[in-house]
Amino acid sequence: MKYYSTNNNTPKVGLGEAVVKGLAADRGLFMPERIGKMPRAFFSNIGSMSLPEISFAVAYMLFGEDVDSDALKKIVTETLNFDIPLVNVAQNRYSLELFHGPTLAFKDVGARFMARLLGYFNARSAEDRMVNVLVATSGDTGGAVANGFLGVHGVRVFVLYPSGKVSNIQEAQFTTLGNNITAIEVDGTFDDCKALVKNAFADAELNSRMMLTSANSINVARFLPQMFYYFYAYAQLARMGENLDNVVVSVPSGNFGNLTAGLIAKAMGLPIKRFIAANNRNDVVYKYLQTGKFEPKPSVATIANAMDVGNPSNFARILDLYHNDWEAIKAEISGFTYTDEQIAATLAEVYRTEDYLLDPHGAVAYRSLLEGLRPDEVGVMLETAHPAKFKSVVDEIIGADIDIPDRLLEFMQNPKRSVKMSPAFGAFKKYLLTQA
Repeated sequence: MKYYSTNNNTPKVGLGEAVVKGLAADRGLFMPERIGKMPRAFFSNIGSMSLPEISFAVAYMLFGEDVDSDALKKIVTETLNFDIPLVNVAQNRYSLELFHGPTLAFKDVGARFMARLLGYFNARSAEDRMVNVLVATSGDTGGAVANGFLGVHGVRVFVLYPSGKVSNIQEAQFTTLGNNITAIEVDGTFDDCKALVKNAFADAELNSRMMLTSANSINVARFLPQMFYYFYAYAQLARMGENLDNVVVSVPSGNFGNLTAGLIAKAMGLPIKRFIAANNRNDVVYKYLQTGKFEPKPSVATIANAMDVGNPSNFARILDLYHNDWEAIKAEISGFTYTDEQIAATLAEVYRTEDYLLDPHGAVAYRSLLEGLRPDEVGVMLETAHPAKFKSVVDEIIGADIDIPDRLLEFMQNPKRSVKMSPAFGAFKKYLLTQA
C-alpha cells in the first residue's frame, strides 16, 4: 500500500519509507491511500477473539501487503503481551484501561509496535544505517518510546521534553535509561519541542548527515496501531452483552493521534456511533467544532499535562479524512473542555461515589461522558495512564497517599541524565550534528 502526504505536494511512498521518514518531504503527515473494511464475519466473531487475534486481523488489513504475515503476527504478539481490560465504572459507563503495559500508559501499544516495525524494515535494508528517532513528549510518549526502543539495534532515540512540565515519574521513565536513549530537556513548552522535531525533519543538512524519523503520533506506525484497542473494547462490550448499536467513545485529546486512530477504526467498519473529543483548557479543536475555524495558539499548562497541546499535529489527518468538511466532522465528533478545577472535582467525585480512581486525563474523558452521554447510549472512556504517574496531583485531590507500582519505582531508583537545550533550532541542530 502507498501512503500520501496530507499536504499533497510530494509523491506517494511505501510503508517502509513512511515509517522511516516519519514526516513527508512537504512536511505533511502520511496517510494510507485506502482504508479497507473489515469483513462482516469479523464483527460476528469478535466477542470470542483475543486481543492479539483481533489486532492481527486489523493489522493485516492495514499492513499485510507490506509485511510478511508471520513477521506481522510476531510484531503484534510481542507488542500486546499485556491486557487492556474494560472496567464497568457506573451504569452504561466503562473505562478502557490502557495502562497495563510496561510504562503504564496507552502509548505503549503504538511505541512498541513502531519499534518492532522499524526494526523489521531496518533489517531488510541493504544499507548499514543508524536510524535516529526524534520524539517530542508532553508526558507519556517519551517513556513509552524510550522503553519500546531500548536496546534496539541500529536505532538511537532522542527524547525532547519541556523542562519542569512533566511529572517526576514520567521524567524518570526516559531520563534514567541510558544505552541508546538520550533525553533532551528543553527550556520551553511541548510545542517548542514539537517544533524542534519538525524543523529537524525539514533541514536539508541534517537529513543529508543523519537518517531521521519520529516516534510521535505523526508517524503512521505509532498512531495506526492505536486502533487495536478500540476494536478490543467493542469485543469486550459484545462479551458483556451490552447494546452495540449506540457505543460512544470519549477520548482525552492532546495531539489527537488517539482520536484519529479511532476515526480510522470507524472507517474500517467498527460500529462506533460517535466520538467525544475531551479537552482541557487547550481547546483549539473544541473551538473548531463550534466555529469551523482552526486557530492554533500557545499551549497552556494544566494538571492533565499530556494534553497540553496548542497546535495538535494530527488534526491535519482528521481534516484530510473528512475532506475538510466541517459539517461531517462535527456530525461524528462532539467536544467538551474543562478547567483544572473541574478536572479535579470529577476525579474526586468518581473516587468517592464509584470507588474508581482516574488519572487527570481520564477524568477529562469521564466528565465528558457524564455531560455528553444520552440515556440510550453506552459510553467508553479511555483511561490513558495509571494515576500513580501523576501521584502528587492525585494525592492532593483525593487526600490520600496512593501506592506507586513497582514498575514505576524501578525507574525512579536510577540517576537522571539529560542534555539541557534552548528552544532555538540552531542549538538543537548543532547538537545533532555532533552526534552524526
